[in-house]
Amino acid sequence: MSVSKLAGSIPESPTLRLNEEAARLRERGEAVIHLGAGEPKNKAPISAILSAAAKLNTGDIKYTPADGISSLKKAVVRYTEENYDRIVTPDNVIISQGAKQALFNLLYTLLNPQDEVIIFAPYWVSYPEMVKMVYGVPVIVTPGDGSFIPTMEDVKEALSSYTKVIVVNSPNNPSGAIYPESFIAELVELCERKGIYLIMDDIYNKLVFEGKKSPIAYKYTTKDIDATHVITINGISKLYGMTGFRIGWTVASRQIVSVMTNVQGQTSTCTSILLQAAAEGALTGIQNAVETLRLTLENNRRVMVQELQSFNGVKLIPPDGTYYCLPDFRAYNGNSVALSDFLLKKALVVTVPGKEFGMDGHLRLSYATTVKDVKQGIERIKWALDPSSPNEIYIGERKMVRDWL
Repeated sequence: MSVSKLAGSIPESPTLRLNEEAARLRERGEAVIHLGAGEPKNKAPISAILSAAAKLNTGDIKYTPADGISSLKKAVVRYTEENYDRIVTPDNVIISQGAKQALFNLLYTLLNPQDEVIIFAPYWVSYPEMVKMVYGVPVIVTPGDGSFIPTMEDVKEALSSYTKVIVVNSPNNPSGAIYPESFIAELVELCERKGIYLIMDDIYNKLVFEGKKSPIAYKYTTKDIDATHVITINGISKLYGMTGFRIGWTVASRQIVSVMTNVQGQTSTCTSILLQAAAEGALTGIQNAVETLRLTLENNRRVMVQELQSFNGVKLIPPDGTYYCLPDFRAYNGNSVALSDFLLKKALVVTVPGKEFGMDGHLRLSYATTVKDVKQGIERIKWALDPSSPNEIYIGERKMVRDWL
């Protein structure tokens, strides 16, 4: 069998692979704890369920316009006005099958072969691969001070005549870091001045803690939506915990949305009207589901931080938002892939190697689970790595004895 060199070079998604591995272990009856998943335990908002059910009951489940149904686009317009203080029209909005497809279609629309995309490490695992899939070149900018926030000097050093796009995810997956207002302001000024597109991946923008807020890039440009180089991507997966509904959107100029609509029409045709109805219900219904989820995550995050701060040798920058933190485990093993495999084999805890996010030696740990799983998961990791921890532990109903330290 022969496949294209490009397709053959794209690796398997590590997060999806780990989800599947955890499912296999559970099917075998293993007492696995999943600290790798970007998926909370909540139920979808009742407004989303009722809206989808009402549409399903009509039996009229047909094609929709490639860019999304009018009522959902209007809901996104209202969301943008209320949360970004930016006036847009339905022609500035395209609905896609998740924020992931939205980003891919946007990169496909913007990039020519060999155009460069600046990506800040740590980054979401799919960013570099998506850029490669449309024949672009990912340029990774890694902070040199051990933090998760680059400086503008770092950014300027990465610029070249081929730079077409800068991608920002704030709060950030996998670190939970929020980029400072001053940094975003300088980025917007730079991008508007040089004609570089600034893609703001805002999928976690309301899931922030301790009264903090993620900067709104539109605040720092005087250009209207059809003239600005600032583009936002969002969706219902993270804010509402509706990961399986696969609805995301892009807010951009009419010209960009028009081309993205052609791209989408030639690939997926359209997004399911049933799922669009659910998304509309989520956006237009009572919004307490978002705050309930945020409060749950904030409490889980507090427990995760407490457990990790009592872990000898582990360094942690507490997350400001999202579902995740990215502690530094290099005191135990600088090879995060080997460390993650070891913890899965010995402690039955799923973690995601930091290498996948451009930060080897770190592990991404998710607190989008239960407090019990957070506590037991960190307890097992301590048992597996820290010689000062008890030598015996119960994993499920089995008593385990550590014999490798």
